[in-house]
Amino acid sequence: MTPTGRYRVRVDAIEVNRRIPFSAMFNFRDVGGYPAGDGHTVAWGRLYRSDSPHRIDGADRDAFVALGVRTVIDLRRPYEVARDGRVPELDGLAYRHIHPEHTPWTESQYEPGSSLARYLADRYADLAGTGAAGLAEAVGLIADSAAAPVVVHCVAGKDRTGIVCALTLSALGVSDADIAADYALSTEASARFSAWVAATTPEAEELPAPFLASPAEAMSLFLTELRAGHGSVEGYLRHAGVTDAQLTALRDHLLD
Repeated sequence: MTPTGRYRVRVDAIEVNRRIPFSAMFNFRDVGGYPAGDGHTVAWGRLYRSDSPHRIDGADRDAFVALGVRTVIDLRRPYEVARDGRVPELDGLAYRHIHPEHTPWTESQYEPGSSLARYLADRYADLAGTGAAGLAEAVGLIADSAAAPVVVHCVAGKDRTGIVCALTLSALGVSDADIAADYALSTEASARFSAWVAATTPEAEELPAPFLASPAEAMSLFLTELRAGHGSVEGYLRHAGVTDAQLTALRDHLLD
């Protein structure tokens, strides 16, 4: 990470800063720029991933508007939306609440000392199973060029958001290594969010490790095992309900 707090990664041997800084969002970044095979790259400024944008106001609001976002996809549970609220209503902004059904993590507690990557990959596999319809709806909406630019988010922007972005990037032809590296960027963002919570809500309990960490291995495991069960990520997406026309449209407007 740079001293200014922007994520610095290498894309085709060029250093780029992909995190867009906000004062009350900690994991907002562009997923463009990744190599996608056949000389293509993922287009910049078309798909963003984020933690919840319900807190944006003032200068954050102005910066968000300047991005020209047309659609916000909110992946949170209904009670999370009711508890925290949604992105502010803005002119020209469409809001879609899509909840991929999945088992609460409290029903499968992480055992300290065990593999965190394995634990997270299992949670993601559960999400891909029970939440297939919601994930397909989200990817299908991202495939609609009229909806772009799109922001997809959940609470922290790393788990549900990470899976939607991973499925999308994989369908575009991005390598697992780049997808896992993009996912892993959320660890630093989660640390910043945790520090902000501690400063603004000192009575809040410290978040457990699975809510803060994004080890690249977890995403690599998830993608490998998803392919083992469905032949390919595209095979999973078709099984979930994404059409061939949507997959084509996804590539048409998200690849340069």
